[in-house]
Amino acid sequence: MEKITSFTINHLLLQPGVYVSRKDPVGGTTVTTFDLRLTSPNEEPVMNTAEVHAIEHLGATFLRNHPVWSSKVLYFGPMGCRTGFYLLLSGDYESKDIVSLMIEMWEFIRDYEGEIPGASPRDCGNYLDMNLPMAKYLAKKYLEEVLYQITEDRLVYPE
Repeated sequence: MEKITSFTINHLLLQPGVYVSRKDPVGGTTVTTFDLRLTSPNEEPVMNTAEVHAIEHLGATFLRNHPVWSSKVLYFGPMGCRTGFYLLLSGDYESKDIVSLMIEMWEFIRDYEGEIPGASPRDCGNYLDMNLPMAKYLAKKYLEEVLYQITEDRLVYPE
């Protein structure tokens, strides 16, 4: 079997950033998959499931309610390795095209107060596994260390 695309990225060189993971033709359009990498793989600790779950609920809620991007959002969710998230958008995009959207989303998560949307037994299959304070901490870290001063090397996968 051939390796899938995500297993061909050199994770020894990969740093937190916003990367185009792949582009796939679907029907008459392109689906762009973004790799939103929050931690340095195999160097930093991975995120725990509780903060990943909180970020997933908050990020998906933000994106699916965004006045410009909501109709283009196909999926937002965590990577199995717990070092980041995938965002799938309908359309042909580059990393730089979504930096402002990512700043908006991660500021929303950083500043969020109140009950996490969908965090109830009726709405979620594991509603108790949420950590809002840690989700906010990670959002702040990603904004300050990556997004606010993002450079080309954090927008294109390393060779």
